[in-house]
Amino acid sequence: MMNYKQLYYFWNVAKVGSITRAAEQLHLTPQTISGQISELEASLGTDLFRRVGRRLELTSAGKLAQTQAEEIFQIGNQLEQSLKSGAASPELIFKVGVADAVPKSIAYQLLAPAITLAEPVRLICYEDKLERLFAELAIHKLDLVIADQPLPSELGVKGYNHALGKCGIALYAVPELATRYRSGFPQSLKDAPVLFPGDKVAMQAPLLRWFQEQGMSPRIVGQFDDSALMKAFGKAGAGVFAAPAIMEEEILKQHGAQLIGHASSVQVNYFAISVERRLSHPAVLAVSEAARRSLLMQKE
Repeated sequence: MMNYKQLYYFWNVAKVGSITRAAEQLHLTPQTISGQISELEASLGTDLFRRVGRRLELTSAGKLAQTQAEEIFQIGNQLEQSLKSGAASPELIFKVGVADAVPKSIAYQLLAPAITLAEPVRLICYEDKLERLFAELAIHKLDLVIADQPLPSELGVKGYNHALGKCGIALYAVPELATRYRSGFPQSLKDAPVLFPGDKVAMQAPLLRWFQEQGMSPRIVGQFDDSALMKAFGKAGAGVFAAPAIMEEEILKQHGAQLIGHASSVQVNYFAISVERRLSHPAVLAVSEAARRSLLMQKE
């Protein structure tokens, strides 16, 4: 069985990046901390740290151990707080992975119902590339993944796609560019600088087809997997960019960009992906049921 005292020492060193600083915080000698970590590494059969100059860096095994240790001690803290407060019903942990292609405001709209349940819920969100999120889902480190595309069968991950809704796509730009390209839209975009979704973003292929249907190829000046980064470039006036039509008011307020026109045949879909065929987690159910009544379904 793992020695959790040794794991706790490792976790503290991993957080501060220094045996000396961890020893000061724990009121122990550096030799004690170092010895305990060496014993932990020996019991696990792998190095958790490597020394780079005077610094300690986590190995790949160390990074995995840090993540797992974080969860272990977080659960321990929750247990302690629950017992001290005499809480009858412990806090429900809801871990969600959000694809970086999903706009933050839409992720909020989809997930907000989870934190309005009668029972206390702690929502823990992670943003990452879809492949990494699907891998975390496969080993049950996530309860749900919010994505703009379904789980690909070729990944070999056992999971189920639950459609949350869809909405149309529009094109935006800062006022100077919007005024220039709004007249004669969509043909006006023929030579316009365009900020395009990246190869991993589900919107890319249908948006490219839409341009082809208009008889032109977009003059792409940048490609972005991260929708927030693309909007930041758009806000700076680097080019025309696409985003869900339901975000028009938000894009005007936050990014100073105006609507140019709608890409009529392009829609983006959103999915909740879980390891459950039949949803049972209370927070997942709340997300799914609220999405059916949300503006995503109404803005088709």
